[in-house]
Amino acid sequence: MGLLPRLIDSHCHFDDARFDQDREQTFQRARDAGVTSQIIAGVKAEWWPRQKQVCRDYPRLYPAYGLHPMFLGDHQPQDLQLLASWIEREQPVAVGECGLDFFIKDPQPEAQQALFEAQLELARDYRLPVIIHARRSVDQVFNSLKQFPGLSGVVHSFSGSEQQARRLIDLGFLLSFGGPITYERAKRLRSLIQTLPLESLMLETDAPDQPDSGHRGERNESAYLPTVLQTVAELRNQPASEIAAITSKNAVRLFNIPTSNKS
Repeated sequence: MGLLPRLIDSHCHFDDARFDQDREQTFQRARDAGVTSQIIAGVKAEWWPRQKQVCRDYPRLYPAYGLHPMFLGDHQPQDLQLLASWIEREQPVAVGECGLDFFIKDPQPEAQQALFEAQLELARDYRLPVIIHARRSVDQVFNSLKQFPGLSGVVHSFSGSEQQARRLIDLGFLLSFGGPITYERAKRLRSLIQTLPLESLMLETDAPDQPDSGHRGERNESAYLPTVLQTVAELRNQPASEIAAITSKNAVRLFNIPTSNKS
């Protein structure tokens, strides 16, 4: 088998309560699978303290703080100011998860847009990358990003078209992919994996959500990232070690995290 490739889970929610019962074991499984680092995306202010603590309790977990569009009803007017203070004090690796979701019931697009662009302003002001959620909203996300030239970031679990993907890449953004690409019916996603430049891609799990086809209906976890890696390698007909090296390098560069292999 040889050495496991070094992998970075560029997007997960390891602080989620669904890991409370076996977080230590879940962490160890990820390390045993070659996942050396995890980016922990924020969702809402109420959960940031727990997220902070989990990232302190386990090595090479890196937090990003943000206000997720799917939790619009939970966010308070003062949360944006609170987010600014958290960024100032905690120095996260990114702002997010933020963005637009027009799939949810009663999406309130104007409110989502205002919240999203306020977080883009924070990312610009603090010179941080942004982690973006874009569901049925890629064009609207792109139009917002054009207003913030020089901003960097990733559209996670990308699900748009090749044209949309290339427009985002041209803006300097990365795209990350996870469990959905392992489903054979996901023909458009799998085609994107074959055609997009590897230098613009990262791997993710979005754990505990979006499990791969082998864990359908189960809780996802970072230990399953090698399945995503293997799928990318097969679709691109490239060695898994090469995919792992380049996507990990992309994550290190975007989030400015240490390159040491020590855990």
